[in-house]
Formats: sequence, structure tokens, C-alpha cells
Amino acid sequence: MKRKESGSRTDIYARITEKLVAALEKGVRPWVQPWSAGHVNGRVTRPLRHNGEPYTGMNVLLLWSESMARGFASPMWMTFKQASELGAHVRKGESGANVVYASRFKRTETDARGDEVEREIPFLKTYTVFNCDQIEGLPERYYARPVEPIADPIERVAHADRFFGNTGAVIRYGGTKAYFAPSSDHVQMPAFESFRDAASYYGVLGHECVHWAGAAHRLNRDLSRYHQDRSERAREELIADIGASFLCADLGLVPELEPRADHASYVASWLKVLQDDRRAIFAAAAHAQRAVAYLHGLQPRAESEREAA
Repeated sequence: MKRKESGSRTDIYARITEKLVAALEKGVRPWVQPWSAGHVNGRVTRPLRHNGEPYTGMNVLLLWSESMARGFASPMWMTFKQASELGAHVRKGESGANVVYASRFKRTETDARGDEVEREIPFLKTYTVFNCDQIEGLPERYYARPVEPIADPIERVAHADRFFGNTGAVIRYGGTKAYFAPSSDHVQMPAFESFRDAASYYGVLGHECVHWAGAAHRLNRDLSRYHQDRSERAREELIADIGASFLCADLGLVPELEPRADHASYVASWLKVLQDDRRAIFAAAAHAQRAVAYLHGLQPRAESEREAA
């Protein structure tokens, strides 16, 4: 039974990694693909569950990639059963997308001394969801499209300013490179005016702030080998690139798809990492999700909720 379960998990890792590797081999970073897509009304969000709750981590990458490959405009996904419970039905001939679910269950075992101990067993499984564009008969709210942009561009930029300001990250300006310096614990950014537009600036700032969140006294990702080991550098850059895309979606920012000069070499190194380790993309997405959650956790929610009340 253990062998069967392990094989099943391995197959899931392999299938999903192969799909993302195929996109990278074409020069496409699947986690940023939506930005170039002319998404409905220019609005890009995280994929949403049937109840409006955003997907997280690996499932964001999977569903963004699926939406772009198949031209779906709706950000919302649901299972066959959830559609049926809403009185709707998936159109005949439609195929769904796979998402993953990871959790643990407890099992009581007897140790070497004869004592009963509880052991946590991790498991990973997939299930199928359908985009609302594939479903007929849903309540009208599931098909609603905004007739105007969600927010004024100036407000959107101001919102991003507040977000990054609330993190408390020390941001210094100057030069032509963007990076996080662990030794001085600061983010270095080129001048705002040097970017093609405001959204691109915030996309790069988000990338560097994901690095910043990984410092030892914050999320404690091991950054010590970043400059010594190409593989470790590739893994960290993969985390930051995915995390920046999550942040852009959360903040309603749509930067132009203008790859940084270092992205060509990163794509080559990412391909090697993903081909050598089937679980690398899962780990990167999980680390990116934790970094983004950490940055969101630094926002003054209580104060904003009092103001709204």
C-alpha cells in the first residue's frame, strides 16, 4: 500500500513538472503568462474557488497556465459536483483541469519498544475542476464581468505604495540593478523613473521583497549559498519570480511582459533544477506563498478594518 501511495505521489509530481518544463522550454514562464494575455478588462486575479476564495501556491500556477492555454476569461473554477449543486452542468465534451491537494493523516503504530505512537503521514492527490466558461446554467453572478476597470491606475499605484511601505523593508534607490542585500538587510532599486511604467516598477519591487522576506530573522530561507551555488540561486530566483506574480495579482497590478536581462539565464537554470528534481516547483510555489502571506501579514489589517467600520 505504501508503495502504491508513494508511486501515485511521484506520478503527480512528474506530470505537473513535465507540463511546466514544456512551457519553460518554449521560453514561457507559466506563472507570469497572464500579464501578456489581454485578460478581460485588463484585470488579472488569482484563480478563485466556487465560493470566491483564492487558490494558493502550486494551484495558482496550474490554473493560470490552463486558463491561458485554453483562453478562459473567468477566474472562477469548481468541481462537477459543485456545479451540479448550483443547478448547472458542465458542457458535454469539456475536459477539466487538475489541481492538487496536500495534507496529512495520523496513524497509530507500535515503535521498537512496543509503545503505541502516532505518526503523521503526508499525502498528495489531484482532483478535477472546471472553469465557469465551461459550465452552463450557473447563477448570473458567476458570469458577471466588470464593465469598468476595477480601480483607477493612480489609486492602484497608491495602494501598492502603502503595501510595500507597511512591510517596513528598507528600500534604497540608485544604480541600474535591483537586488536584496542580506548583509545590510536592504532592498536596492533603480530610480522609479527608469522603469517603463509604474506597474513594472512594483513587479520588480515585489520580486525583491520576496527575497527580503526570506531573510534569517524573518522566514529563514537559507540564502547563504546564493552566490556560491548556481542551483541554489536558481531555486531562490524561482521562488521570487513566482512570489512576485502572486503579489501582482493580489495588488491588481499588470506589468508589461518585459523580461529582465537576467531572465534568459534564469530560465536555463530553472529548467535544469526542474528536470533534476520533480518536486522543486512544488517547493518553490510553497515558499513563494509563504513569503507573500508574510508580506500580507505585515499590513495593518486591524486599523483598516476599524476605518471601514
